[in-house]
Amino acid sequence: MEKNEAIVKKDFETDMKYGKRPDERTVEELLDMGIAVIDKPCGPSSHEVSAWARRIIGANKTGHSGTLDPRVSGVLPVGFNRSTRGMSYLAKSDKEYVCAMRYHAKLSDEKIRSVMGKFVGELTQTPPVRSAVARRPRKRKVYYLNILEINSPEVLFVVGCQAGTYVRKLCFDMGKLAGCGAHMSELRRTKAGVFSEKDSHSLQDLSDAYWLWKEKGQEREIRACVLPFESSVSPKKLWVADQAVEALCSGAPLAAPGISRLEKGFAQGDDVAIFTLKGELVSFGKALVGWEGALSMEKGLVTTTEKVMMKKGTYPRCW
Repeated sequence: MEKNEAIVKKDFETDMKYGKRPDERTVEELLDMGIAVIDKPCGPSSHEVSAWARRIIGANKTGHSGTLDPRVSGVLPVGFNRSTRGMSYLAKSDKEYVCAMRYHAKLSDEKIRSVMGKFVGELTQTPPVRSAVARRPRKRKVYYLNILEINSPEVLFVVGCQAGTYVRKLCFDMGKLAGCGAHMSELRRTKAGVFSEKDSHSLQDLSDAYWLWKEKGQEREIRACVLPFESSVSPKKLWVADQAVEALCSGAPLAAPGISRLEKGFAQGDDVAIFTLKGELVSFGKALVGWEGALSMEKGLVTTTEKVMMKKGTYPRCW
């Protein structure tokens, strides 16, 4: 994933008396505003995995990002307590899967490559009958579809796609175009947003890590399993002066004078994430102007405030 370029609009200093860098949080604070990347096994539902994670660490609530069917394994981010407010933004992030597909007839390698090559780009999909959304045609993007192995009629491939893309339906459509039909035989999610398999841990890992912290006072394992929620954020970012933080926590929109720096690339209407100069996530919102407008504006509103993540009173009130 490309590292987004941040541009300084105005230099501000941050007061170390207020707030705290995410990597300096205590374990208790981390569990209140943290996320665990679970390697979901085949069998249980995503909801069950989320509930088990909640019981393991004694959280009040958990929420997962991007439902995986019971028969699908792989990367399932689970947020704890206050992090659950922001899981819907992670659910919108891009995904990657490794899929085993079986055509219903033997085809040549050339035919298979030709058919599958036509499914990169913007596609129109109608969700399958068993889905959590309305069965209306909708556009989704497939960024890449790389064949790993062909043993006709079976094909193993990796696909990177926009959130909400149904790989099962992708297999069905590729089989239809090939003229013989096809079905998905196995699926594993390998990436969800900024997270990949290397970031994931089993539920047993999480349980062991929590026990070591609670019973032995060892923090290394729990800090490896539970990450600051800030590490999951994929929308474009803006960083604000300390003086703007409490107003945002009260639901106020972000005005141009409060911006210290911002990432290039967001357009009007895009989701954006607002951070303190210490790297703490304050809120999510919608951009009211594009990044170039936000950079040049001296006054006026730049973003709405849709979802507040930081506790009120963390920074002083400055109005």
